[in-house]
Amino acid sequence: MTFDPFTIIMLAVLAVLIFFMFRNSRKRQADARELQSKVTAGAKVMTNFGVYGTILSIDDDENQVLLETSPGTVLTVHRQTIARVVEPAAVAPVTEVGGSPLEGAPEFGERVDDATTDETPDTKKSDD
Repeated sequence: MTFDPFTIIMLAVLAVLIFFMFRNSRKRQADARELQSKVTAGAKVMTNFGVYGTILSIDDDENQVLLETSPGTVLTVHRQTIARVVEPAAVAPVTEVGGSPLEGAPEFGERVDDATTDETPDTKKSDD
């Protein structure tokens, strides 16, 4: 049985696709394990539907999480709805670096008066 070049190329493409499928699957499993290790009581999290809160307790038997979204408001959600653990971002201090290169230029969105000159046109005619 002889293989033409087209068949060899198609088998190679199929092999590459299968390789990437397994690689992607293992990567997802590793990310899921990492997330589950971070999900503990007291962690600030975001759910799949965009609700932020703090985990109060986790029930492993029922796969339920008690999530406090605001003081006094507690939601019961499924454990798999926890999308990610929110870590506080380090904010770099903003420092002012000298003056603006365009002194006197308007800021973005700022209106500039059309009549900036001191001359005003004389619109009244005298009847003298």
